[in-house]
Amino acid sequence: MIYFMIDKNVIKQLILDQQKEVKEMKHEMLVARREESLFDLNSSLAQIAIGVRRSGKSTICHKVLKQNNINYAYINFDDERLYDLQSDELNAVLETLYMVYGDFKYLFLDEIQNIPSWFLFVNRLLRQKIHLFITGSNAKLLSGELSTHLTGRYNQIELFPFSFGEVLKCKNIDANDASTSGVAFRQAAFDEYMSQGGFPELLQVRHKKAYIKNLFNSIITRDIQQRFSVRYPESLHKMAEYLCDAVGAELSYKNLAEQFAFGSQHTAEKYVSYLRQAYLLIGIRKFSFKAKERIRNEKNYAVDTALISIDKEIMSDKNFGSRLENIVCIELLRRRNYTYNDVYFYKKGYEIDFVLAEDGKVKELIQVSADISAVKTFNRETNALFRGAAELRCSNLTLITLNENRKYMDNNLIINIVSILEWINNYDSIQ
Repeated sequence: MIYFMIDKNVIKQLILDQQKEVKEMKHEMLVARREESLFDLNSSLAQIAIGVRRSGKSTICHKVLKQNNINYAYINFDDERLYDLQSDELNAVLETLYMVYGDFKYLFLDEIQNIPSWFLFVNRLLRQKIHLFITGSNAKLLSGELSTHLTGRYNQIELFPFSFGEVLKCKNIDANDASTSGVAFRQAAFDEYMSQGGFPELLQVRHKKAYIKNLFNSIITRDIQQRFSVRYPESLHKMAEYLCDAVGAELSYKNLAEQFAFGSQHTAEKYVSYLRQAYLLIGIRKFSFKAKERIRNEKNYAVDTALISIDKEIMSDKNFGSRLENIVCIELLRRRNYTYNDVYFYKKGYEIDFVLAEDGKVKELIQVSADISAVKTFNRETNALFRGAAELRCSNLTLITLNENRKYMDNNLIINIVSILEWINNYDSIQ
């Protein structure tokens, strides 16, 4: 393969342009995020933030560095001027960074997974005792392969789009205001969050549907089709839309292969793995006390509710409960950084939406149902929790709804029925 070495003057101009953008960034105006506490500024390990595009990875890194008065060099590789950059040209990039920034001990490499064999460059910098901040939008390159390429020399911070608590901060809405207006403002904000999700930039744009569609297409094109050999790009796109709608459904690769004419189940499995590596989709596994059985059966969720029904203008009753379940799922995954609980589901003639476990021991069972006013629905959800309590040996039972808060007791077991707003706010207030 023939390629041309990039001109150092192009690199210098790019770095200067990006330096100007960073200088103009006011970290005091950025919303505080819980994951900031996970960065270790004094560590010799690379600090790596991973997650879906536009979830705020770069912003949180800049914020952490700036608010701690760290002088750092910066380059964003997600730039068309660096599209053909090769790994053997990274030293020229490093030289130019020194020319622009002078001597530095901290270096922020944004979206470096775009460069082949990036990890060799990173390892060299770590050996030189440079403190590295790195971001990436591909879980395989900046997660699954990290243990191989960086041999444990990294601290991984997984970042999702804004939580509802962070959205409230952006909107300057008091999460604890018990007045009539305070309650009304929170409810209105949550109704919007249910349909529009938490991508940070979405709070600032007018044409929200267009933004999400463009982001969705960008993830498919740039994070999947440009990195992998995709034989059926149109079918991949259609399947991605379908799976973003199929919240909480168990995956059948055989059915996906038939539905989207992939030709084989193996192709369907590969394409789903690509969607997950790009953080478009999230999968959780079925719980079992036997570790080898936890690799079977998976349920599917979108990384953010904004991606659900992206071609529909109105949130329908059909996916209302699914959106609530999706919000709970992603919130539980955010909390893993602090609770250390793994997130599963359980199914055995009945279904438990979420099983939280640590080292194989079940810590909590959670059901999600938007409306439990119907007796049939209430009995289904509570009976599933009671059966799960007996089989999984867990008495910590939670039923999350849209607006109910009460205790329900039966068989000497208590189910904590809690509204989604109360559930989110209680967690935020104790951390």
